[in-house]
Amino acid sequence: MKRVLCVLVVLSAGILWTIGSGNSGIGAVAAEEKNAFTPATIPWGPAPPFVPAGAQLAVLEGDPMASSGDYTVRLKMPAGYKIAPHWHPQRENVTVISGTFKLGMGDQFDESKMMTVPAGSFAYLDPSMHHYAMAVDEAVVQIHGKSPVQFNYVNPGDDPSHHK
Repeated sequence: MKRVLCVLVVLSAGILWTIGSGNSGIGAVAAEEKNAFTPATIPWGPAPPFVPAGAQLAVLEGDPMASSGDYTVRLKMPAGYKIAPHWHPQRENVTVISGTFKLGMGDQFDESKMMTVPAGSFAYLDPSMHHYAMAVDEAVVQIHGKSPVQFNYVNPGDDPSHHK
């Protein structure tokens, strides 16, 4: 019995030392495969042209523009950033990571009718649900769903990709 206990203690100590020293195979694989992100390693870049300029986007998982599959992205918006009324053919799931975000439903942007969704909040928008959004202060939202992402503006003149 003492021998089994001694072996368990030695094995446990070895595992703890390996994890504590940063030599864990688990951490190395995740970093190599880019399956985990810390705030410092999120790959921010310019947002796509179908949303207003000024935001940054990070693709965390999948390819939002692929013909199928799952995706997860983060959108970092400056204070006052607005997205005009639009809809998507697939469900959109939104988690507010930081800042204060507002969501409104309908075909006209009306800040007085928007719901405030602070950090930690979650919302889902069913297919074809007309909605609009705004960052009150600098805000980061995480969006996940099924590819491909399609942005359909209620008023085609609001599509920033047509303003070049």
